[in-house]
Amino acid sequence: MGLDAERPFTDAGTPASVWQQWEPGWPEFDLTDPPPRVVVVAPHPDDEVLGVGGLLVRLSELGTRITVVAVTDGDGSHPGSPTLSARQLAQHRIAEQHAALTALGLGQAPVHRAELPDGQVTGHEATLAAFVEPLLTADTWVLTTWRGDRHPDHEATGRAAALAARRAGARLVEYPVWTWHWAVPADPAVPWSRARSVSLPERVVRDRRRAVDCYHTQIAPLSEHPADAAVLPPPFLARLLRASETVFV
Repeated sequence: MGLDAERPFTDAGTPASVWQQWEPGWPEFDLTDPPPRVVVVAPHPDDEVLGVGGLLVRLSELGTRITVVAVTDGDGSHPGSPTLSARQLAQHRIAEQHAALTALGLGQAPVHRAELPDGQVTGHEATLAAFVEPLLTADTWVLTTWRGDRHPDHEATGRAAALAARRAGARLVEYPVWTWHWAVPADPAVPWSRARSVSLPERVVRDRRRAVDCYHTQIAPLSEHPADAAVLPPPFLARLLRASETVFV
């Protein structure tokens, strides 16, 4: 996650309490026949944990092999930072992603880095689709950011992953991230009819929280300089770090 190109919203967003009070009654995501392999396509380091970190743990425990595609290295999250250059920030975020996956028990999962420019994935969708497709087979599930998430990189990543999945005959499962910020319960702009709930045991919730805590450059300020502000403040995290996750099928 990041901002500017990665910070499409500047308001406080829908409070977590509003989402917590909503009881939509979505069906549980069916994991009775898990796939042999899942490829999670994340626009920025941290999106894999924020969106489906708990689901990845559950699938891994069911015997599914997890593969991560890191679309960008997240070097655009703090433009103008006096503390870290874009290259230094990318190095930090790559290390944070490895630590986060380790916290989920997925430290051995292969990570394929597409190294696309942060904030400019829209201009490289064909390249990304070609990068992802060889990793897929017909019995693979592709987990990726929802194509309507209203974050340019998230939507472009979703479109590219959908194209790769369609070409390979793989199953596409989308997950919202920024949607929880701009949308409201029963928002007609969101395909709630496709929503499925992923219940998470308490131990998985704790592991996911530890994984998010690994992203120090995103959850805490780099310095007191305004350009070094935290990208993922507590109100944002509160919307996502609940006892369940949501996917669109």
